[in-house]
Amino acid sequence: MKNKIPVIVVGCGNMGSSHALAYQQLPGFEIAALVSRSPESRNKLSKKLGGYPTFSSLQEALKHSNAQAVSVNTYPDSHGPLVKEALNAGCHVFVEKPIALTAEEASGLLRLAKDKDLKLVVGYILRVHPSWNRFIELAKTLGKPLVMRMNLNQQSSGPQWYTHRQLMQSMSPIVDCGVHYVDVMCQMTASRPLSVNAIGARLSGEIGPEMYNYGQLQVRFEDGSVGWYEAGWGPMISANAHFIKDVMGPLGSVSMEDLPEKATDDLEGHTQTGVLRLHQAATNAQGDFLHADSLFQMEDEPTHQQLCELEQQFFYDAIKSDLDLSAHLTDAVNSLKIVLAADRSIREGKTIYLD
Repeated sequence: MKNKIPVIVVGCGNMGSSHALAYQQLPGFEIAALVSRSPESRNKLSKKLGGYPTFSSLQEALKHSNAQAVSVNTYPDSHGPLVKEALNAGCHVFVEKPIALTAEEASGLLRLAKDKDLKLVVGYILRVHPSWNRFIELAKTLGKPLVMRMNLNQQSSGPQWYTHRQLMQSMSPIVDCGVHYVDVMCQMTASRPLSVNAIGARLSGEIGPEMYNYGQLQVRFEDGSVGWYEAGWGPMISANAHFIKDVMGPLGSVSMEDLPEKATDDLEGHTQTGVLRLHQAATNAQGDFLHADSLFQMEDEPTHQQLCELEQQFFYDAIKSDLDLSAHLTDAVNSLKIVLAADRSIREGKTIYLD
């Protein structure tokens, strides 16, 4: 394909590798360079993909390439500065969640992208997932207000627990994972979040004294809807009730039910679903339900790698078709505000009211 978009991939770990492979597979992109602080990770990925220029910094990669886009897939504390650097260099940006460490910094990046007429896409992988999109559509048929319950508890050990400990140097589980599911709540309600309450606990001596590896939040929306989210990481986390995703409204409920063979704690297990169960609350004169529950089998679901390709296809379409990303970015900032308010609520022990 002519006029491919040259893209620099920053971060060569799990997500960086997945997105780099997506850029290689999609006809609209070409990889201009791979960037990471570790020579081992960038050289290993370059070799795996057939050989691409590698650099230790985005600045060097921008200087020695003709990049039109940058993909940021590093630890969360570096997202904001890298996005700003890429935008100031005139590049469109894809950034893994969260966009930044503060809502103020995130809003500033949105303004910068708008001022420079550049596209900024945040990596909310559930937004391109067919089952989750159907889940959201069904939730919107339940009336208002909605009661939304979701969690992602991860019993981790070995390399995965090491990665979790590294992440917790800058971000708690309720923030890192929570933005995905709170973003889903924002889509379901299409309403402004008003306030957040949260509690948390430090269950490991292997993490910093100011950090906690378990948390749960409650968020209240302007339309009366309420949401609950729970996340925990570590070898002590219970494997029971690791998968709760359901929504209730005046007209019934919809639940995402996990299948045993899909109940894994790897990347696939975080996105694969089993069955959507739609329950309707309508009853007859005798008080019996009018309808049996409807089951929607989620067959032929995309793999994690295929979801990454769908994300990058969306990024390509946003650039080439000049898609309006205002709703996408508003939700990205709102979900970040909610999880950051939850973190503050845990640390200060009080309700946080949102602007």
